Amino acid sequence: MKIIISPAKSLDFESKVPTSLHTQPRFLEQSEKLHKKLKTLSKNKLSDLMKISDDLAALNYDRNQTWETPFTTENSKQAIYAFTGEVFRGIDVNSLDEKKLPILQERLRILSGLYGLLKPLDLIQPYRLEMGTRLQVGKTENLYKFWDNSVAEALNTELADGELLINLASSEYFKVLPKKVLKVPMITPVFKDFKNGEYKIVMTYAKKARGLMVRFIIENNVKTIEELKGFNIDKYRFSEEMSSGNDLVFTR
Repeated sequence: MKIIISPAKSLDFESKVPTSLHTQPRFLEQSEKLHKKLKTLSKNKLSDLMKISDDLAALNYDRNQTWETPFTTENSKQAIYAFTGEVFRGIDVNSLDEKKLPILQERLRILSGLYGLLKPLDLIQPYRLEMGTRLQVGKTENLYKFWDNSVAEALNTELADGELLINLASSEYFKVLPKKVLKVPMITPVFKDFKNGEYKIVMTYAKKARGLMVRFIIENNVKTIEELKGFNIDKYRFSEEMSSGNDLVFTR
């Protein structure tokens, strides 16, 4: 079973990492091409392109100017420890038994606008580049076209025949994985909360639940759909009635 998630906009490059284990991003050469373009953009252009404030534009302009290879533990940080959004709070890697890190490294993949496809222990440097950004690089007019089928094909090389691919990424990110290219179907867990008389997706809660499910899969060595349906963290329960096809709905 492989799991895909989205990255986070919020980053922590200050806290110390409790492990020396690290790997290099698979698509670092492509990342360098993207960075070469990002480095040419002024603060104003970054603000317009990414729809961010002047302060955030200034921060990311500085990041783009200092981003450099090779990546080392001195100038970079393992991705799973660098991202700090709701999904990653749900995973809570700092409290994960260190013996589980190899399993996390084997099974979890993080989609990224700049890095394409990351393993948890891949080193990264601070950046902001969402997958939906219309950044033109050479003849490609956006990141989906830049990455084309390469991310899906990379996943295919890691997936055994019949292995489950669990999609816990946002729609913005999993669109970089064309279904016609993937050799296995994606199973997509959906998390809904009862609010104002109906079950609906509350995005903040759903993001946290995605991370909790990653944690559940890793800690319990989940390998089958039936085991996945046993997810019952934070009062969520599988709903057979609301589930359909490859969408597994969990409610609370």
